[in-house]
Amino acid sequence: MSMRKIRMQDLRFAKPKDCQAMLDIYAPYVCDTAISFEEEIPALESFQEKFSKISFLYPWLVLERNGQTIGYAYACAHRERSAYRFSCETSVYVDQNHHGQGIGSSLYQALFALLQAQGYCQVFAGVTQPNPASHEIHRSFGFVPIGTYQNIGYKFEAWHDVRWYQKELSVHSVMSSPIPISKLDQKIIDQCLLGHM
Repeated sequence: MSMRKIRMQDLRFAKPKDCQAMLDIYAPYVCDTAISFEEEIPALESFQEKFSKISFLYPWLVLERNGQTIGYAYACAHRERSAYRFSCETSVYVDQNHHGQGIGSSLYQALFALLQAQGYCQVFAGVTQPNPASHEIHRSFGFVPIGTYQNIGYKFEAWHDVRWYQKELSVHSVMSSPIPISKLDQKIIDQCLLGHM
């Protein structure tokens, strides 16, 4: 695997101005693969709305190289009912010209540190099958497969399974609810971002 040291300034919270670059990374996953079950590229306004809704509560990170966004990762609600509030789902997308360079791993490492600091206990990820690269990155971070939804998605004139993975961040939380990312102490945020290096 080709690895390049990731600097702190390369990894940061996403901003609204990053939405077009992130959408450009996401588009090939929609158009050319079944990794995403979306069948049309979202409109920029729709993507911006999703970003705004999620990034107030959950971390949404981008990784840049030479001023170009080459990957992003975020967390979102696992389910809407309040009893699920200590669980979340995660996604990571890397520009197709930068696979195999540790981009996804750097993003995930910082993302999980932030989620743990917020007070989340369980993280889930759904992966369309087959996807050996995604299986490997989730396995390397301690995710375990917990079940498969068989033939749940129909795209490109074929049925696709989705395997679900679970990672335990912490066993118990003493808080009534996780801390929104927008209210997490900046020193803690800096420590989490530095920890990916």
